[in-house]
Amino acid sequence: MGGLRRYRTVVSDSALWARFRFRAGDIVISTPPKCGTTWMQMLCALLVFGTAELPRPLTELSPWLDATTYDTAAILADLESRTHRRFVKTHTPLDGLPFEPGVTYVCVGRDPRDAMLSFDHAVANIHPAAITAGGLDPRAVAPPPADPLERFRLWADADPAPESDTFGVSLANLVHHVRTFWEHRESPQVALFHYADLKADLPGQLRSLATALAIDTTGRRLEDLATAATFGRMRDRADDLAPGVDAKLWRSNTAFFRSGTSGQWRDLLDPATIEGYHRRVAELAPPELAEWLHQG
Repeated sequence: MGGLRRYRTVVSDSALWARFRFRAGDIVISTPPKCGTTWMQMLCALLVFGTAELPRPLTELSPWLDATTYDTAAILADLESRTHRRFVKTHTPLDGLPFEPGVTYVCVGRDPRDAMLSFDHAVANIHPAAITAGGLDPRAVAPPPADPLERFRLWADADPAPESDTFGVSLANLVHHVRTFWEHRESPQVALFHYADLKADLPGQLRSLATALAIDTTGRRLEDLATAATFGRMRDRADDLAPGVDAKLWRSNTAFFRSGTSGQWRDLLDPATIEGYHRRVAELAPPELAEWLHQG
């Protein structure tokens, strides 16, 4: 995979991965923000534990390893003590992660327009007290422009930025992240899923994930496990399944699970903005990847 690229944002630093002691069987869930990270964490948890009754909140079972707003030493010590198969979260692209033998790297792609609107909603749901409690400078997460269309255009036009003094969320960064997986999708250690496919056939996608993770599902009713990962069920269990609940990150844990739908960008974007968006995607992604991002 070559030398590692370093990624830093106001809330993360990929250099922290150097402190993690990998084991064969580890699962690294690496997705762009708001592309189905929590969903994939839940699917992995269901397969690892074989039940919807998880022993701890999901954010503790599957920590964000390279987040700078948490006690990294405590997270690493906790992970080292685990006896079950470990599955950890990151928003670092594949070219910023140690690529270790026996480890599976899982990514979820999503229509970037849906991901942007979902992130917009998530930022509005962040509790102000959590910003200062996490040691963040409030100026780094200052309110964006009031006009949602202007916010979309800024997101779409931003340059790629592996290092950012904000959250580092942009169309360019999202496409780059997925592209690092796309280019290695034939590797047996890489598993690439799409949000739309998860919505269309969750039991089938859970079965595909089990295959990628070499987890024997003989005797298990995957349909029952998949039911626990439907949007409604996860929203009902938001206090146990939303990320950052331990840090009181959200104004509403339930609101973290916004709608679970796709295509709401159609209600916001005008034809000129859509045309400009597609021009930008064409600059960032080869046609096959661009088509996959939007359709799965």
